[in-house]
Amino acid sequence: MAPSGHFSGRSTVRWGIIGCGDVTEVKSGPGFRKAARSELVAVMRRNGALAEDYARRHGVARWYADAQALIDDPGVDAVYIATPPDSHCEYALAVAAAGKPALVEKPMARNLAECDRMIAAFGRAGLPLFVAYYYRSLPLIGEVARLLAAGAIGRVTGVTYRMVEPHHKRGRPWRVDAAIAGSGHFLDVGSHSLDLLDFLLGPLSEVDGKASNMASDYEAEDTVALTFRAPGGILGAMMWNFASDLHDDTMRIAGTEGEIVFPMYSQVPIRVTTAAGTREVGVAFPEHVAQPFIQTVVDDLLGTGTCPSTGESARRTSRVMDHVLSGYYGGRGDAFWSRPASWPGRRAR
Repeated sequence: MAPSGHFSGRSTVRWGIIGCGDVTEVKSGPGFRKAARSELVAVMRRNGALAEDYARRHGVARWYADAQALIDDPGVDAVYIATPPDSHCEYALAVAAAGKPALVEKPMARNLAECDRMIAAFGRAGLPLFVAYYYRSLPLIGEVARLLAAGAIGRVTGVTYRMVEPHHKRGRPWRVDAAIAGSGHFLDVGSHSLDLLDFLLGPLSEVDGKASNMASDYEAEDTVALTFRAPGGILGAMMWNFASDLHDDTMRIAGTEGEIVFPMYSQVPIRVTTAAGTREVGVAFPEHVAQPFIQTVVDDLLGTGTCPSTGESARRTSRVMDHVLSGYYGGRGDAFWSRPASWPGRRAR
């Protein structure tokens, strides 16, 4: 895919952030200042005092309590939408209407229908739309991709992933409110691992799966299991269980000559096992994990590189998640979050 080159000939991209909350403190926000040819010039949060505090602490020139004011700021070239998923579509449409590119946090939106509205708006405007699946640009994943390309485990034959976390005892944060998050924790953290396989292996097909609520007092699902086929006939199985006291986060990619094992969310070395034995490859996370990805967005906009995560690639991950969750929510093409009494999964509890 060729870079958009939307700002070809420019020396920098000036960013504004909508939603300068916790996710922007270390993970992403500083990356907009530290990436080459990138500036963070404005931030917005509905609580003006918090927006002002963020701007002061991070050395940002302007702050707003109104998103449209930031979008309309003539000194802002592109907008990073870092709010919860319920406002991704609304803000993205406003950014497209203002004639500016956008980078949207993952998951792209609450459902596929919102993703399609966003893609259509940026397509009509002739503007680039990026989605913050930053794992695609992490050095850890770059090393996994290099090992696969080098044939370190032969031809890939299968994939499994398992995540277990005790989120059934953590009350009712917005991440399990479907009206805000689009589902339970699955959309938040499951999207990263699904998108990663799309990146490493290619688009997933023949997806089948189910969701359930096994032990949690919130209405969204707390367990999800799915199977898929990847290009080349590769079969895979994935499981997310947010209703257990155990902790696990293990991706296994099996091949004809061995296996690569690594976690998604912790700094444990990649483990490569073949007939010759097991070796570990340590790859540290950067201080600001989204910064390498932000650099690809900046390079894409300036015409000097290509960002690996666009609205179109992110749509594929949202399509998989919608398909697997459809049975639980009684379909996901509408505003399903407004009709929880009709969710088959909820009634089955």
